[in-house]
Amino acid sequence: MPQPLSNVLVHLVFSTKRRNPRITPTIRRELNPYLTAVLKNHDCPALQIGGVEDHVHVLLQLSRKMSIAEVVEKVKTSSSKWAKPKDPEFAWQAGYGAFSVSPFQSDGVIGYIQDQEAHHRGLSFQDEYRELLRLAGMALDERYAWD
Repeated sequence: MPQPLSNVLVHLVFSTKRRNPRITPTIRRELNPYLTAVLKNHDCPALQIGGVEDHVHVLLQLSRKMSIAEVVEKVKTSSSKWAKPKDPEFAWQAGYGAFSVSPFQSDGVIGYIQDQEAHHRGLSFQDEYRELLRLAGMALDERYAWD
């Protein structure tokens, strides 16, 4: 094929350090558009961004030129620098979860991300993350999962 084409969708999840509730409604109103711009600048358009006070969910289209790890590093580094003047205690947890999403299932993931506020009224981030990993057939070593 003379033209490289791809449509790799990734559901990315990462939390604040020690799940501290640093993403206030005020920060979130600015953070989500900021993350959208960072991803766009790296050819990884965000299809949906959402979350609650201690973590973020992003559905993105992965660039053909970057690995998931590179995208996460760019997003977390840039957004952390952006957030520090607003909240000197702001920091992201070191790890992340990245889950492949079929383009045919993207509407369901978008709805899931949009519904984070209601979803977390009765579910902690840790329990949600454990369930995402279980559904993806991935094991979690609790000794290294939470910082």
